[in-house]
Amino acid sequence: MKLTVLGCYAATPRTFTNPTSQVLEIKNHLFLIDCGEGTQVQLRKYKIKFSRINHIFISHLHGDHFFGLPGLISTFRLLGRDKEMHIYGPKGIKQAITLLLKLGDSWTNYPLVFHELESKESEIVYEDEKVTVRTIPLIHRVYTNGFLFQEKEAPRTLNIDTARKYGVDKSQFIKIKEGVDGVDKFGKTVPNKQLTLDPPAPKSYAFCSDTVYNEGILPIIKDVTVLYHESTFLESESHLCEKTKHATAKQAAQIAHKANASLLVLGHYSTRYRSIELFKKEAKEVFPVVELADDGKEFDFGV
Repeated sequence: MKLTVLGCYAATPRTFTNPTSQVLEIKNHLFLIDCGEGTQVQLRKYKIKFSRINHIFISHLHGDHFFGLPGLISTFRLLGRDKEMHIYGPKGIKQAITLLLKLGDSWTNYPLVFHELESKESEIVYEDEKVTVRTIPLIHRVYTNGFLFQEKEAPRTLNIDTARKYGVDKSQFIKIKEGVDGVDKFGKTVPNKQLTLDPPAPKSYAFCSDTVYNEGILPIIKDVTVLYHESTFLESESHLCEKTKHATAKQAAQIAHKANASLLVLGHYSTRYRSIELFKKEAKEVFPVVELADDGKEFDFGV
């Protein structure tokens, strides 16, 4: 599981930082999460293959989270894309995108499949044999979802050395990989668990931006491997949270602690502060394992 941060700052534009967008690589999928202005330039800059992106998840319809999407869709057309593109986002995203395409007479030559969301309850929006993606309902000034990406448990792997020790014939190996018990050289059944190795523990990634402090998400993200949580403000500006529907770094750490997350990644920083290290310092007062997102930063969470 690998995360590439394309942008992680709040709405005010600057020449050296970008609004929210990131790419999650998980089980051979490349998922684009949010698409602020400049996303396609960042994709180019960090050498991420456009052709591998087939699913885009948009948290909400504020510009710093989706204004880069029309341009990206148009670029896919210029690149000759013919595969379906699936877009998951709040109700209204289809109207917003198709209106721009209509006014510019620039319809795509590949299928755009919109999955419009409006439920206030968590729901699975994508699933295959390796991964599930479900929404994390957040509290912001407009309808907003985070997304929880979860690996499914991998099959057990054959322990060849043990199989040979028991004298299990190799003709049984395929069936053993499928979960069937083995038979040793004396005709005695050998339980499958004795002939196979445990798979790596499934990993999960929760993306939570933008939101106020909200303990309602805890049952959804409990025991998450990595939690990305917005941290727009430091505690000195906590009085702005309720008005703007944002959170502080310390509040993000409290959510990570209560969710029993393994790692907290902070992002969506207000540009009023002189250093993002201040966010880490405040968060670590509550939760010990904190990383700072930054434009272009990559996190490798292992196989």
